[in-house]
Amino acid sequence: MDNKTIAAIATAQGEGGIGVIRISGGKAIEIADKVFRSVNDKKLSGLKGYSAAFGHIVKDNEAVDECVAMVFREPKSYTGEDVVELSCHGGLFITREVLRIVLDEGAILAQAGEFTKRAFLNGKMDLTEAEAVADIISAKSRIAARAALCAKEGALWNKIEAVKNKLVATAAHLSAWADYPDEDIEEVSTDNLSASFIEVKGALDDLLSTYDKGQIIKEGIDTVIAGKPNAGKSTLMNLLSGHDRSIVTEIPGTTRDIIEEKALVGDVVLRLSDTAGIRDTEDTVEKIGVDLAKQRLRNSGLVLAVFDSSEKLDQNDYDLIEAVKDLETVAVINKDDLESKIDENDIKSKIKRVVKLSAKTGEGRDSLEKIITEIAGTENFNPSEGILANERQRQAALNARDSLNEAIESLNMGMTFDAVGVALEDAIGYILELSGERVSDVVVDNVFHNFCVGK
Repeated sequence: MDNKTIAAIATAQGEGGIGVIRISGGKAIEIADKVFRSVNDKKLSGLKGYSAAFGHIVKDNEAVDECVAMVFREPKSYTGEDVVELSCHGGLFITREVLRIVLDEGAILAQAGEFTKRAFLNGKMDLTEAEAVADIISAKSRIAARAALCAKEGALWNKIEAVKNKLVATAAHLSAWADYPDEDIEEVSTDNLSASFIEVKGALDDLLSTYDKGQIIKEGIDTVIAGKPNAGKSTLMNLLSGHDRSIVTEIPGTTRDIIEEKALVGDVVLRLSDTAGIRDTEDTVEKIGVDLAKQRLRNSGLVLAVFDSSEKLDQNDYDLIEAVKDLETVAVINKDDLESKIDENDIKSKIKRVVKLSAKTGEGRDSLEKIITEIAGTENFNPSEGILANERQRQAALNARDSLNEAIESLNMGMTFDAVGVALEDAIGYILELSGERVSDVVVDNVFHNFCVGK
């Protein structure tokens, strides 16, 4: 464990009410005492943990800014080390100036995620809880923030711990029975082992089933808005994103490139792509846009197929219906504020989810939101149950399940318990990798590399 004292700006850099410079390490309080002077001349070294003092940041005996210094003493701090947080006025110049003064007194600049990395290495949290810290910061919706907070508070860890304890108990029983045949130890049978493995495998199956939903909650859904020119795609894009992201005109073919934007619809993040109107065209530039739109359709997670209710369906509409009928699609019958001339049955016969709205007035948005929530599966989602939040976690759980399958197959083939024990030990190893109890430095470095500096 690196015992150097680190420091960084812990708040977003820019103008704000306060800016926080965090210092952590064996010399955190000593360094803070060199740069901070309280109004009553008391030293921070004389304060107990969870105590604060008001004063000034000083440089060359000259006040630089007013400051509140908060002292946290190891091990009862975020990192498990002595920590001092200096809260000054927000602003690029002041926060950077205070950080420079702290660095001049012996601290070194913290790397991305280094405070949380130290918390993990000092046993303040497991690796899934540490990863949840980054997910809380990057959460784009209420439900994503709740899921990340539950993970930070141990929702996933509790599931992992239950699986680990079951496997370790089974391995210990198998080892004791094999090593001490003369002792009064309950006999290990193939049936008992198989039942135990199948139970744990079921728990891992349940855990793995949360991954896709977790990705939707965390990352959102790749969503393509498609339709013929002037169906109202760009107006719908602007309605969902909450601002004028796409150009809206009465001239068909205005949108020629793919315009992308993130939108929060209920508790679901949509990564929207407003595509060129899909139609046959002789315009070379527009044709490129149409081809891009068709390609994006094939790779989408969700399609919002837009139809103009004020006009009868034409061949372009029917071509779109055929293109999306086997995809996850919501048919959006737009311009519901105008007289309807569309035959809805032709759409409903191929696309099961249909909603009517006016992208111009916003009427009907709630209905679209409800359908998207149903598709995402977030309506009855319980974040306290714990979910796999990233590919690292998924792969470790998948490897553990594969090892259990190998153990079960070994039992079914009548192989020795020694061979079964090897697969069991592999499963335990992958579970420990999932929690971070047994993980390489490369994996740890990669996890925290994705954090922001200051956290």
